[in-house]
Amino acid sequence: MRRMIIGNEMKGMKKVRLPLFLAVGIFFLAVQPCHGKARLHHLFGNHMVLQRDAEVPVWGWADPGEAVRLSLGNYYLETKADESGKWKILLPPTSAGGPYTMYIEAENSLKVEDVLFGEVWLCGGQSNMQYTLDMLGYQEADSARAHNAMLRMINVAVDLDYLPKEDIKGGFWQPASPESIGSFSAVAYFYGQYLQEHLGVPVGLISSNLGATTIETWMSVGALSAFPQFNPIVEKISSLNKNFAQLEQELKEYRKTWDQEYYLKGPGIEQNWQNPDTDLSGWKDISIPNFWEWAGLEDHDGAVWFRKAFDLPQGFKGDTFNIALNQIDDYDIAWVNGHKIGESFGNRNWRNYFFPANILKPKGNVLVVRVFDIGGVGGMYTSAFWGNPILNGEWKFKPGLKIDTSSFPTPVVANGSFFTHPALLYNGSIAPLMPYAIKGAIWYQGESNALDGRPEEYRQLLPAMIRDWRAQWGQGDFPFLIVQLANYKEEAMQPGPSTWAELREAQMKALEEPNTAIATAIDIGDANDIHPKNKWDVGYRLSLAARKVAYGEDIVYSGPVYESMAVEGDKVRISFSSLGSGLMTKNKYGYVTGFAIAGVDKQFHWAKAYIDGETVVVCNPEVKTPVAVRYAWADNPGPLSLYNKEGLPALPFRTDDWKLSTAGKKYTYDPHGF
Repeated sequence: MRRMIIGNEMKGMKKVRLPLFLAVGIFFLAVQPCHGKARLHHLFGNHMVLQRDAEVPVWGWADPGEAVRLSLGNYYLETKADESGKWKILLPPTSAGGPYTMYIEAENSLKVEDVLFGEVWLCGGQSNMQYTLDMLGYQEADSARAHNAMLRMINVAVDLDYLPKEDIKGGFWQPASPESIGSFSAVAYFYGQYLQEHLGVPVGLISSNLGATTIETWMSVGALSAFPQFNPIVEKISSLNKNFAQLEQELKEYRKTWDQEYYLKGPGIEQNWQNPDTDLSGWKDISIPNFWEWAGLEDHDGAVWFRKAFDLPQGFKGDTFNIALNQIDDYDIAWVNGHKIGESFGNRNWRNYFFPANILKPKGNVLVVRVFDIGGVGGMYTSAFWGNPILNGEWKFKPGLKIDTSSFPTPVVANGSFFTHPALLYNGSIAPLMPYAIKGAIWYQGESNALDGRPEEYRQLLPAMIRDWRAQWGQGDFPFLIVQLANYKEEAMQPGPSTWAELREAQMKALEEPNTAIATAIDIGDANDIHPKNKWDVGYRLSLAARKVAYGEDIVYSGPVYESMAVEGDKVRISFSSLGSGLMTKNKYGYVTGFAIAGVDKQFHWAKAYIDGETVVVCNPEVKTPVAVRYAWADNPGPLSLYNKEGLPALPFRTDDWKLSTAGKKYTYDPHGF
């Protein structure tokens, strides 16, 4: 790559008018005829934030060998697209400031306006990171915060693939405003606001997350290859070595002969059972979600037809209607009122069919689905847990074409759930962000792995993911900040095993990686809601962690962290780090709650505890010879009172190394997994 730089200064936070006219004039005069149109990666758009004080890659595509020139402020740089058509230009380290306009010139001209340099953070995880301000019902009361042009956000459109994608599916940068913030991550928004106000520079937030996801779908094939339990997935993806687009194109070619010779056959196709006036005599009842083998239709592979009537929701006035059929084993074609609305292949893929609402009637619409099973069990099997009155409930069904699975030819199809299939979200929603220059990442995930009973496995997976993201990004050990899971479910009546506590400990294990920190939510959860509403404290605690780890400030950013224990007769003395100005209890009577103590029998009992200087003393009259202490070791340990005087809660811990309740449980592939 060849580049030329004219000037290297960018001023502070005010709008800067630089002498662009001469450079831009030369820039446009120098353009030679080319053979294709250049385009930018989708992350580069109006209102974007670029990382300050770091070399910033800007990249895109053009015809192979095409000359591409970039102008921004006093920078003037050029390169050529490589043999694959990809080009990349590196902007020199630039101080915070703007706004600027970026010009890209090849055969065509591109202009990106209102560009700022500041701090860029990636915001990843599952539903508690995805949870938006609108979901909270939050409205920013402070007008200055509500209209903060120094805070910019982009929601990356969720995408998945077998191989790493080069570009994101969609998303665009927006300055913070009452209109834009509602659909953005609440945790990320509060984090960004706190950080922007404290640093006084622009902050850009890249939100790439999805609810109900396990960590392994955010990990690369390379990272997963270190763990034998993922070998079947790793080997399949590696041997196939094709992306979704390639497989979809091959499927189109395959179907040119396969449809008529094998797939689109049988009485249902021949007699047009998709028609609303089809005779239903001989059709039986079935409750969906279900496999038809469980409903009495055994020893049948091939086509089974399903039919259901539904009314339009009261007050519906949209132009487009959606029917979510979720996961189907294995293929399907769907019709409404005789009109085909969609078809899919792959038993783990999710079906969402959008179609024109003008084919619908207020009442008595007829939905018909031809489900085609190529072996094992078949049917519409995934419950719509968030509510789907059209899918769930009673249907009519009737078998159609029956096949011999040993001889029936089947295509290779793209097939994987957004939520649990290893590597797919990494390939579609993380890999294409690289190498966009970032300061660091905040991460709020783990609930799904806890619910799946795999916290011990998480102890290895989270550090492996952090190391791999850093290696793939090529920006060294960038800061990685983790939200420790909130208290959830009913308060524990007696001490005992806890998958939630084990997952929190697994998150703490990741602190062995450099430039990492924990922001705990152990005291601000909701027993009855896996999505606690207090996102502002989560964002604030993350911002404290960033100030310490990312920006090197000498501050107390964490509550007390277990350091050591000493047995003193029938008592145990616990010492902590991150004491700040000292220990305190929020209990008005001076009690310290949440501790349990055990003897050699490994049976834990609730303990009495009190603060003694910079330590906590723990005891229980029933435990004469204590050997272990646990604190906040429960899915929901109940009200907690141990804090430092900076108001940050003590982090959960255990002093023992006894076998965990989830020991040995690891990922296994489930062909009907959510």
